Amino acid sequence: MSQHEKFYSSPTQVFWCCKALLEGRTISHKTEIREVRGWRLGAIVHRLKSSYGWPILTEYRGPENVAYYRLSPDCDRSKLRFPPSARALSEDAA
Repeated sequence: MSQHEKFYSSPTQVFWCCKALLEGRTISHKTEIREVRGWRLGAIVHRLKSSYGWPILTEYRGPENVAYYRLSPDCDRSKLRFPPSARALSEDAA
């Protein structure tokens, strides 16, 4: 992982996001702040979708249009590609 990538999202936050999605959770920015004190969930989700092909669904809720993310229920978890900091989860995904 390059220094540039670390600046935007710590490996811990990326791992947490991947793990939460694999567990079937629906997560939001507020969840990330509470659980890992992160603040880059939108960027992490964007990277998982665009660079790794994760089928993440986004639902906007409430008058403030807060984004909630979850993994598509028909996702084939054995075919997911993982970022370096979350590769350990790939063994559990199959």
